[in-house]
Amino acid sequence: MDWINTLLQGILLGGVYTLFAVGLSLMFGVMRLVNIAHGDMIVLAGFVSLIIVESLGIGPIPSLLIVVPVFFGFGFLLQTNILNRTLGDDLLPPMIVTFGMAIVIQNALLEGFSADSQKLSLGEVETASVALNNDISLGIFPIIILAVAIGTIIGLQALFYRTKLGREFRATSDDPEAARMMGINTKRIFAIATGIAMAVIGVAGVLMAIRTTFDPLSGPVRLLFAFEAVIIGGLGSIWGTLAGGIGLGLAQAIGGRIDPQFQIMAGHLVFLAILLARPQGLFPKVSH
Repeated sequence: MDWINTLLQGILLGGVYTLFAVGLSLMFGVMRLVNIAHGDMIVLAGFVSLIIVESLGIGPIPSLLIVVPVFFGFGFLLQTNILNRTLGDDLLPPMIVTFGMAIVIQNALLEGFSADSQKLSLGEVETASVALNNDISLGIFPIIILAVAIGTIIGLQALFYRTKLGREFRATSDDPEAARMMGINTKRIFAIATGIAMAVIGVAGVLMAIRTTFDPLSGPVRLLFAFEAVIIGGLGSIWGTLAGGIGLGLAQAIGGRIDPQFQIMAGHLVFLAILLARPQGLFPKVSH
């Protein structure tokens, strides 16, 4: 029964990593852009929510009504004014730019908030749980995070495969030059894609800030887990991100069950094993 509980907790942990990874996967899937500042942007979303909560006296969940559109606009403007100028056959220039952005975000947050850890409070929901039996209980908030991650993926899949904008996303991703010849404004499509990815990052950052403590220097750890989930699932595959996130969560939960000090290492070892055995990931993106 203890092992069943371990596996269930690993799946719930995987929901957190999935939510971290979806925005990263989306940006790579559409633009072939690896956002090195991804983890720091997640942390930035947590701090933006903290400012809103303290300034307006509202809860962290209502703060999403401000954080999400703000981050969409930030992503749209970022892509339009900066990242579009770096895109091309070479993946290195946008990586260098986002690396620089990561340094700027970290130092700006350190200047504004110091290195102290912060956390958002959701009250009783954070500690509430549902008992499956006498030995197994699942936290309500981790279940909510997993549901939000799955709902986000379902929404993105619907956007990609059931809308005109989604067809433009896929056409631009598969062949930007051909898409331009068909009259698609690829720079606008890239900007919208980054806006959506940043909106997802906003959601991930607020929920992360409720679930655990965070500080200005905690972004690289979030990036690492997100990157591992994306690689395990398959580059550019949204559903693969869910598989990668849950796989990483299960690996860490099982590793922690064997030895608490082995928890994080177990996830890294699974990532390395997948990378060696199947470099394209478990469910790589298929062109359409």
